[in-house]
Amino acid sequence: MNSTRIGSWSGAAVVALAVLASTAACGSQNSSGGAGELTLYSAQHQQTTSALVAAFTAQTGIKVKVENDDEDKLTAKIQQEGGKSPADVFYTENSPWLAQLDAKGLLAPVDGATLDAVPKQDSAASGKWVGVSARITGITYNTSKLTAAQLPKSIMNLADPQWKDKIEIAPGETDFWPVVSSVLHTYGRDRTVAWLQGLKNNAGSNDNVQSNETLAADISQGNTDLGVLNHYYFYRLRTEVGDNKLTSAFAFFAPHDAGYVQNISGAGVLASSTHKDAAQKFLAFLTSTAGQTVLATSDSFEYPLRAGVAANPQLPPLAGLAPTAFSVAGLGTGADAQPLLQQVQLL
Repeated sequence: MNSTRIGSWSGAAVVALAVLASTAACGSQNSSGGAGELTLYSAQHQQTTSALVAAFTAQTGIKVKVENDDEDKLTAKIQQEGGKSPADVFYTENSPWLAQLDAKGLLAPVDGATLDAVPKQDSAASGKWVGVSARITGITYNTSKLTAAQLPKSIMNLADPQWKDKIEIAPGETDFWPVVSSVLHTYGRDRTVAWLQGLKNNAGSNDNVQSNETLAADISQGNTDLGVLNHYYFYRLRTEVGDNKLTSAFAFFAPHDAGYVQNISGAGVLASSTHKDAAQKFLAFLTSTAGQTVLATSDSFEYPLRAGVAANPQLPPLAGLAPTAFSVAGLGTGADAQPLLQQVQLL
């Protein structure tokens, strides 16, 4: 939920890779049927968005005006703007924000061919938004303080007294909210509240870290022992600082644990869009082999969802992972997480 997700992780290289990927796709056929323009509200990491936009424009000639901000802020903005929103497409890090707009009738149906390009369970059952990439929640830990054998097997263990003053959390980051929802659906409200209170107590003054990037850096620098993060924050930091300067590693919770969550980043066309043709082309590109290759070959370190497009080779294969069965359908709007975080004063 940090609008300054810029960092220094080879943004120029990402764009260059994107243009190469789009040029290869463009060599066979330019499918735009004429240039145009569209406005994109993006809550994704800016480097990822820039790479995809550069590749899309190179392939189609369609220009994209991008407005970047946190996904909760952009969702509220779209709801406030209603039918007068200048946005054509909303691209998020996490699916609940798209689900909220879907529930309010603010999204248009996605073209069937685009929905068919990725697994059905990773997109809206209504067909109003499409999954683009996946991230997996796990543990980033400092390797000078902990060994892999010492790590908790379940996210619930992080509320145990042994982790007092050894963790940091970033509850203001919306990446954390699906984990809260997963725990809630698995263990119920009372146990989830107790777990959150335990996390708060164990984190102490570090119970509201500014961003996931800060949390990943704090772990590597030894300011804390471990934290709950999506996998790609570790891999991005490793690319940024180099293996020889990194003192952290990433691990998953036990198979199917409530903290072992697969989060879906997705996109949808606004019902009020005045450039729906261009907007649908953008969604088609995001889920195409070319678009998914941009994700796979850059240092975005997100898992492409399209079959046949392998993830960055530094990542363990998605098919070999064992996240909880908690799905985007179960997650829905994610509205159940925020009030619990507020109840224990983590928000």
